[in-house]
Amino acid sequence: MDFKNYINTLNTEVAYVKGVGEKRKIMLNKLSLYNIWDLAYNFPKDYEDRRLIFKICDIKEGEKCCFKASPLNKLMQKRIKSNIALCSLLVNDGTGVIFVKWFANPKYPVKIDYGEEYVFYGKAERNFGRLEFELILMEKADNTKSTLKIAPVYHLTKGITQKFLSDTIENALAKIDVFRDIFDDETRERYFLPSLDYSIRQMHSPTDMQELKKAKNRLIFEELFILQMSLLYLRRNREEKVCPVIDDISYKDEFESKLPFALTDAQKRTIDEVMFDLKKKKPGNRLVQGDVGSGKTVIAASAIYVCAKNNYQSAFMAPTEILANQHYENLKHMFGDEVKICLLTSATKGKNKLYEKIENGEFDVVIGTHAIIRDNVKFKNLILAVTDEQHRFGVNQRAKLSSKADACNVLVMSATPIPRTLALILYGDLDISIVNAMPKGRQKIDTFCVNDSYRQRAYSFVEKEIASGRQAYIVCPLVEDSESLDVMSSEKMFENLKNRVFPNRKVALLHGKMKANQKDEIMQSFKNGDVDILVSTTVIEVGVDVPNATVMVIENAERFGLSQLHQLRGRVGRGDYKSYCILFCNVKGDETRQRMDIMTKSSDGFEIAKKDLELRGFGEFFGTKQHGLPELKIANLFTDIEILKDAQGLCMEILKDDPNLKKEKNRLIYMRIKALFEKFDGNDIFN
Repeated sequence: MDFKNYINTLNTEVAYVKGVGEKRKIMLNKLSLYNIWDLAYNFPKDYEDRRLIFKICDIKEGEKCCFKASPLNKLMQKRIKSNIALCSLLVNDGTGVIFVKWFANPKYPVKIDYGEEYVFYGKAERNFGRLEFELILMEKADNTKSTLKIAPVYHLTKGITQKFLSDTIENALAKIDVFRDIFDDETRERYFLPSLDYSIRQMHSPTDMQELKKAKNRLIFEELFILQMSLLYLRRNREEKVCPVIDDISYKDEFESKLPFALTDAQKRTIDEVMFDLKKKKPGNRLVQGDVGSGKTVIAASAIYVCAKNNYQSAFMAPTEILANQHYENLKHMFGDEVKICLLTSATKGKNKLYEKIENGEFDVVIGTHAIIRDNVKFKNLILAVTDEQHRFGVNQRAKLSSKADACNVLVMSATPIPRTLALILYGDLDISIVNAMPKGRQKIDTFCVNDSYRQRAYSFVEKEIASGRQAYIVCPLVEDSESLDVMSSEKMFENLKNRVFPNRKVALLHGKMKANQKDEIMQSFKNGDVDILVSTTVIEVGVDVPNATVMVIENAERFGLSQLHQLRGRVGRGDYKSYCILFCNVKGDETRQRMDIMTKSSDGFEIAKKDLELRGFGEFFGTKQHGLPELKIANLFTDIEILKDAQGLCMEILKDDPNLKKEKNRLIYMRIKALFEKFDGNDIFN
């Protein structure tokens, strides 16, 4: 297969894979499976070792296993519903007999050949004192396909079974003769990497656990290599540009003298690091990472002020309209008449006139939402691009904002604490500043973890705070009720609080399924004091300051990550009033207890993040997706840190030898990294 046909085959839609079709294509799309490449890289979440055959006499309750046996009687069926029947079969393997049970659709009769030997796979459970076998699958012993092997277990969605997905992936892999490798023989030998083709096929159909581990490590190495290469390539491209230099940074002292509060040493240090970027010809690209309430906005404000006084423009992008409004009001208050400032969101009227003024340089800083990165927004002399809550923006969006100038300094701010060694690698295209001290006067939030027996006391406490003129958040993990999860939904909680618990208080509901303008309207009402209690999902994790809110109640706290709980808790304690966080948790267990203990004892976001990583691992702590990076399918940035370092070293070697990745041997590498960040709003960031 030539290279062009190879690429075309990888891009073949799933609908054209044997056994799929248009109807099942829609279901596969829900799993983000769109083509053969996606199927090949849809690695199992787990594996079941079905190679060991048990004797019936050795089967233990609760353990999944395989055994070989022959039926002793005809198949019995008991109709439960029109489309469900309980099937049962008594089988014998010479060491004992056991009832095998399963549910089936009576429309499709099951053919059992008496006297034939079958392989049964499932789990034994005790029923009325008798051990019975709950069947998962069975096959004739002389024609096994899913048993007597290491079987992959995939993530599923409604309408997709393990067998169908496994067969579909097998049919997709059959269309590819050999997967082309991005690494040459020398590199694979150096890092002990099997070939890509061997590794992908092992992942879906392992011969043994040792070979599976080799294949997995190879694919982890490749995934981390592509991630690092992408970030380093972006950084190299940026550093080739020449940015205007800010000559006079003394204005930072002028700005600081106007502030009604004293900066912390951490804020001063970070401002100096940002000023160092502004004085260089090479564009700065800096992540300012600080705990909730550590005062990151004033750092951005200082840089904006200095740029404005040197006759340059800045752009400040926030993830939501209400947050953009908050920054606009705060910066207007900080700058007074010294800096010309405008607000640009989807709700802004008279945009065309505003675009014209921005392009003419009539505004020193433009604050807004994604509206700032639209093609019709042009700047006269943009030198600084700031993004707030950077995990809400992708690499592409950061790049699109900075592309508003030929060369531009980039400042991104995040309140999600990550251990520094990990952050240095994760954000390979960014320099990092850490604001690790809190401004004076920041309220300590008393945190309590309770079970449902304390619910009435908690509600009485909320009522007492509201009666004192304060406000409260109540956060739920889900928008709607779920049949499979025993958790309180925000909709159900809202109805209960509004109609039964707080009938005389103003209760509002906020969740991510609402339209943006509706969410902003509700949040604004809460900020204005027109709402006493805001029932919400995690949509308020990144939100406006409401100094009057003093209580944060979080339902089913065990369902949230520690860092997320810390972010939510940070919504209160922003004013002059004593604030509280109440975590409702009814789940028992050592890990849950440890997690809730750290929340009640610590207010240090970095300590909490470290504990979160220890207890839950990187994948649960935060997906790279929420940090604006491509989603990792197999690698774990926390446990695979040594592989990541090797991959990073190889990236640097290759870029030193071939900075533009133009050599034939690096052709596939270039294609892979380009595919990650290929298009956004019609602009190619690799141009």
